[in-house]
Amino acid sequence: MTETFAVIDFETNGDMPRSGGRPTEIAAVLVQNGRIVDRYQSLMNAGVYVPYYIEELTGISNAMVRNAPPVARVMTEVFDFVGSAKLVAHNASFDKIFWDAELARLNRRRTVEFACTVLLSRRVFPNIPNHKLGTLVRHFDLPMSGQAHRALADAEVTAHLLLHLIAELKRMGQRVNLNLISHELLTKIQRMPRTQLEQCLARHVAAAS
Repeated sequence: MTETFAVIDFETNGDMPRSGGRPTEIAAVLVQNGRIVDRYQSLMNAGVYVPYYIEELTGISNAMVRNAPPVARVMTEVFDFVGSAKLVAHNASFDKIFWDAELARLNRRRTVEFACTVLLSRRVFPNIPNHKLGTLVRHFDLPMSGQAHRALADAEVTAHLLLHLIAELKRMGQRVNLNLISHELLTKIQRMPRTQLEQCLARHVAAAS
């Protein structure tokens, strides 16, 4: 059965949840069978102030947030939209914290690990100078459909990066007859040293046979 990946991206007021940080926008992009199949995006009002430097970075103003739907409604909608899809984000340690914090407010919780395209790109493409999203977009000429630092544009380009990573892993795995790049395998890869990537692919194939 083909897995569906949900690529998540948050924009926030600049603080972490433990310091009162809340999201201002979220997008989720669904990827299946090598292509983007659906999208969700919404601003949200969590009752927080957006500092000027965040407005300059994202283009999201306090007026936009004030007129947005309540955060609880948006998070309920996006949680239902994602469903059982496997979670992915660029620099997932950031998005994971907000995803978990906002779901906790709804008495819901995450049941799968996030795959992180930063960690994966470090292991699959170790010779790139850095693994910031903008650097990877330029290096691989990934399609960018909107303004950087807006949730939907960043989630979509991360989805294209995910597909690029999967294609490269399939190429690398040809020698050991690796045909399917699963979310389980991606989370294994991101936890291991770069020098063990080929062994990880071989062990994964052996375990599945």
